[in-house]
Amino acid sequence: MNVSPLDLRQARFRNAFRGFDKVEVTSFLLAVADDYEQALRETDRLRQDLARMEGILEEHRENEKNLKTTLLAAQKLSDDIKSHADEEARRILRDAQERSDQLLEKTQSRLEDVQREIDGMKMKRRDVETTLESTIQTLRNTLEYVREQEQRERDERILLHRPRHQDLSVEPRVAEFPQEARR
Repeated sequence: MNVSPLDLRQARFRNAFRGFDKVEVTSFLLAVADDYEQALRETDRLRQDLARMEGILEEHRENEKNLKTTLLAAQKLSDDIKSHADEEARRILRDAQERSDQLLEKTQSRLEDVQREIDGMKMKRRDVETTLESTIQTLRNTLEYVREQEQRERDERILLHRPRHQDLSVEPRVAEFPQEARR
């Protein structure tokens, strides 16, 4: 049986012999109706609060679900970015190693070329030194030969121009000797 506060307020009882005091019963019923009405209002308010709280809870659950989804997506994105960064770093290192190897090869090749050039220049220098030494030696020999020839010619001229019976104490006159002999 559902009794409303209005039912309590409008309730009328029959008169009986030795029954309850009408005023007391009526005032009691009014007080009970007020309390019952207040309890119903409180129940409605609590139901509304409960519905509102359930709505908020559902919102929070939805937000939590979204946050979890976002967190998982962010974690996946972070893992993907890290994976791509690691892959890019490996590629960069690989490229740098290849360029380094190529540069080292070119440098080694250039070093070998320079070393060959240096060796070639050393050989040319030795050849030039040998040629110079040979030329110098030839010039010395030629100079010695020329000097010897000049000395022989002088000696022969002196012998040719020298009188045969000349006194050794007498010095020859300068005019008697040719110009070449005076040198």
